[in-house]
Amino acid sequence: MKIGFLGTGHITSSVIEGIFKSKLKIKKIYISPRNRLISKKLSKKFKKVAISKNNQQLLDMSDWVFLAVIPKVGNRILKDLKFKKNHKVISFISTINLKNLKKYTKAKNISRVIPLPFIGIKKGPIIICPRDVRVRKFFDKLGKTIEINNEKISKNFWTTSSFMAPFYNLMMVTSNWLVQKGVNKKAAEDYTKELFMALCQDSIFKNKLSLKQLVSESQTPGGINAQALRELKKKKFYKIQQKVLNSIFKRF
Repeated sequence: MKIGFLGTGHITSSVIEGIFKSKLKIKKIYISPRNRLISKKLSKKFKKVAISKNNQQLLDMSDWVFLAVIPKVGNRILKDLKFKKNHKVISFISTINLKNLKKYTKAKNISRVIPLPFIGIKKGPIIICPRDVRVRKFFDKLGKTIEINNEKISKNFWTTSSFMAPFYNLMMVTSNWLVQKGVNKKAAEDYTKELFMALCQDSIFKNKLSLKQLVSESQTPGGINAQALRELKKKKFYKIQQKVLNSIFKRF
């Protein structure tokens, strides 16, 4: 199979990295020439990656086409490109819905997929809408696939993906606090990364427990975890989190 990526940014780079770490059998990968730094880096690193002369050539050479441009660019360029009716189109674009994608591309087979940067290490959730066996089997090798048929529901997942930067900022604040208390910076960052990674892995390992149960089990009456949770709730930390999610949701 030959595939093409329209848009060569961080997500495209991560997906391609994941593909070459997986057992997916890809004959050729065509990428956009626009981001020359990333394009050249990928083509030098992987022999099967080739930089297309232009976007139309990329489409003409590919069986599956991945749309990985920002919404503003997508709305501008997609309608001027000639897609094949038998193209499998997979869109990573957050705010262009299926109806408009069909109008722009005239393709019959379109999926919207939400990959996150850690797909490059074959980790993390991957939302697929609507259900599609071929697309699921492809992305099963790159992460944890979750299929949905209701496109409106996908907005919720796009919204929660906005919490990557806040999550890392929470880690940074924790690490900086340790540094302020006299801990070596590297030791502080190493400890913080390991702590949060172990918490995430533990939640996966204890997959029979709900998140509510994990919250309960991680604290003892009068203990430090109970105090931290109580004080954060009192400061309305989690209500602010919900307000931010609602605010991001309105963008979709």
